[in-house]
Amino acid sequence: MPTSSESGATDEGLWSRHRFWLRPLLILVVSITVGIFIIRFVGAIDWAQVGSALGQLAWWQFVPLVAALILRQTLNAVPLAQFVKGLTLRRSMQNDLSAVVVGTLAPPPGDVVIRVAMFKSWAIDPVTGMAGVTLNMITFYSVRFLAPSVGLVFLAFEGIESGQVVQALLSLLIAVAILVVLMLLARGDSLAELLGRSAGRVVARVKSSVDPQGWADSVVSFRSKMVDTLRAGLPKSMAGLVGMVLADGLVLFLAVRFVGLGTETLSLTLIFGTFLIAYPLTIMPLAGFGVLDAALVATWTVAAGLEYEATIIAGLAVWRAVTILGPLVLGGGTLALWRRRHSDERSNRANPPGIDDKIS
Repeated sequence: MPTSSESGATDEGLWSRHRFWLRPLLILVVSITVGIFIIRFVGAIDWAQVGSALGQLAWWQFVPLVAALILRQTLNAVPLAQFVKGLTLRRSMQNDLSAVVVGTLAPPPGDVVIRVAMFKSWAIDPVTGMAGVTLNMITFYSVRFLAPSVGLVFLAFEGIESGQVVQALLSLLIAVAILVVLMLLARGDSLAELLGRSAGRVVARVKSSVDPQGWADSVVSFRSKMVDTLRAGLPKSMAGLVGMVLADGLVLFLAVRFVGLGTETLSLTLIFGTFLIAYPLTIMPLAGFGVLDAALVATWTVAAGLEYEATIIAGLAVWRAVTILGPLVLGGGTLALWRRRHSDERSNRANPPGIDDKIS
């Protein structure tokens, strides 16, 4: 009969196994609920019409959708290849996609573990590699808030509302602030130490275990790893990520067209412009799933007419299926290939060619 301590350990083990599934499940439920709640302000959803719109999809239409997705993922891999010396674009893409799969299916920090393992297998310093991953993330945050400004360019052909201009300007200020912090970090250790200590003190007010000096030392160490690659790789990384966001919009545009929404209903400039204006919502869990979708449904339904609401929802469903499930499929394939190749390399090192003959 198990003791109370063994029973407690068993309960803790069950909880630790299940809690990682509960969090994403809860986020998914909340996102969908919020999305449906917002959409219902636009009008009642005719789900039969949504299904009818999805039924218009032909098999060949997934070819350009997947091609646009691959373009999106390739451009998304540009920053890591720029920030990590010796890392090719192909391996950068492999690293990103594998991290997506592991981060989705395994508890944290599974995505970090697989990234580090890959860096080691490619003879890349893991610390340098993870510094590049951090720079990649920070640069993407900047581009995320830069997107509404690009959206204004598209909306100039449609008519721009004052609220959209204000939103774009506020987002632009955030994007510039992120870039300024990055450039300040690259200027010297003293400023990096000051920024790290200041941030540590702020966090310490919420979490007493945080050591501000430890944060300062970490930021200084990070600066030494990224200063050279940051200056050389930032322009290309920014360009790559802007291209990635536009490729994401291309997937959405194709999905909307393939379910039956023509140019006379929703123009290319309106689709891209409103998508980019709302793009900062991807900062929310699951890339803004539910909330971003609801905002686009509301905007496009007003522009096209209530009778197109179900078709718009169908287009967004296709876009989400391609951009969420697609990277998981691609990542699963790249991860399997890496594991097979890495396993073969280890086997060859352990048993060089001809060793069996020598033994015999």
